[in-house]
Amino acid sequence: MGSKSVEDFLEASVGVHFSGFHLQDSEPTNSEVEQPTTSAAESVPKEPFVIGVAGGAASGKTTVCDMIIEQLHDQRVVLVNQDSFYHNLTEEELMRAHEYNFDHPDAFDTEQLLACMEKLKHGQAVDIPHYDFRSYKNYVMPSRKVNPSDVIILEGILVFHDPRVRELMNMKIFVDTDADVRLANRIKRDTAERGRDIGTVLDQYSKFVKPAFDDFILSTKKYADIIIPRGGDNHVAVDLIVQHIRTKLGQHDLCKIYSNLYLIQSTFQIRGMHTLIRDATTTKHDFVFYSDRLIRLVVEHGLGHLPFTEKQVITPTASVYTGVDFCRRLCGVSIIRSGESMENALRACCKGIKIGKILIHREGDNGQQLIYEKLPNDISDRHVLLLDPILGTGNSAVQAISLLIQKGVPECNIIFLNLISAPQGVHVVCKSFPRIKIVTSEIETGLNEDYRVIPGMGEFGDRYFGTDDDDEQSVISHL
Repeated sequence: MGSKSVEDFLEASVGVHFSGFHLQDSEPTNSEVEQPTTSAAESVPKEPFVIGVAGGAASGKTTVCDMIIEQLHDQRVVLVNQDSFYHNLTEEELMRAHEYNFDHPDAFDTEQLLACMEKLKHGQAVDIPHYDFRSYKNYVMPSRKVNPSDVIILEGILVFHDPRVRELMNMKIFVDTDADVRLANRIKRDTAERGRDIGTVLDQYSKFVKPAFDDFILSTKKYADIIIPRGGDNHVAVDLIVQHIRTKLGQHDLCKIYSNLYLIQSTFQIRGMHTLIRDATTTKHDFVFYSDRLIRLVVEHGLGHLPFTEKQVITPTASVYTGVDFCRRLCGVSIIRSGESMENALRACCKGIKIGKILIHREGDNGQQLIYEKLPNDISDRHVLLLDPILGTGNSAVQAISLLIQKGVPECNIIFLNLISAPQGVHVVCKSFPRIKIVTSEIETGLNEDYRVIPGMGEFGDRYFGTDDDDEQSVISHL
């Protein structure tokens, strides 16, 4: 069967029509995913997202790859070319190189390609051969070292031919370009880059390239999830592909299970700030500074999940601008004391916002006791942003959310904001309150035997406010 049409895909997903490419989403639905129990499997490093890009010779595959890489500039992306894995020609084959079919599946060392891809998928660096098209050897030039990355793009005319290679891919793209355009591109490339004359190029095209395309390459089009007509000229298709890739990169496995869990898309900036605040040697000043930056991002993301109304305004140029109006019935509630670290960011985003407080004292490993609460009198009529930087066991969060619901706040009006979340806490909160929203910047490995989040960042409140555990009672005495 061929790929699902773009109209079918987009009607099923967003109800908007586009034209010019076909996209099929093969991710399982929530109902097809078995909810896992927390185990050591959650500590396994996330595998890279592998994209296969196939199509006829000179169809524009490299251009499409370059465009994807350029737009994914904030991700670690590496390009692997199937051309790097051509077999070395023997002395006898070199004598008749013009009669060698470089477009046949047997021309490639697929076993070496598989070995390199498997290593990359498992987080190991590899040395990729550099095939020289003038000498037809892969040891004339130094090999290229490729490090593990978030995204691996495997490009080549026959990357869909071997089922073992296809099995490695999370997304398969076929660049579908008119035969005349491919021939013109091939003439330009082979004469300029590979030192061949036009006669040789045309002879090779008619004898090998075109028959191989018809026999081996075109037949792999049926395996593609996405088909791009016109290659690199189809900017709309490439933009939508990049958007789709970003969505997949930002989806933790738990996000696929719980539709009310939202993980902020990671960037090098976000990853760098997490590195600093997790470092035990980071000074208090730097810890506060970078924590505040991350908290601001989480708050902004959380505000994006509030309802809005359409609003028209007149601009200074006397033009009409149709936008949206912020939700006005809003308040924050911080879980003392770590949650208070998030209050300034919320006030900076929402001028004059009311902020309530809840203090929950821990008794034993899992025991919780509500000690203090001060909430707006009309909280039942408001949307509530619940603030706590760490979601660990989920016990404190459950008690706080239960209190808000007792006060009349609809479950669907609560958005829980935190910096890091342990899978155990996510399970507890999402199962107990499936209609609240959780917004976080990273999902952790889990909890240790002391119920501490790992890798975590230690006692957040102590590091942020510069206090010791012994100071907890002083917080209560001042309430």
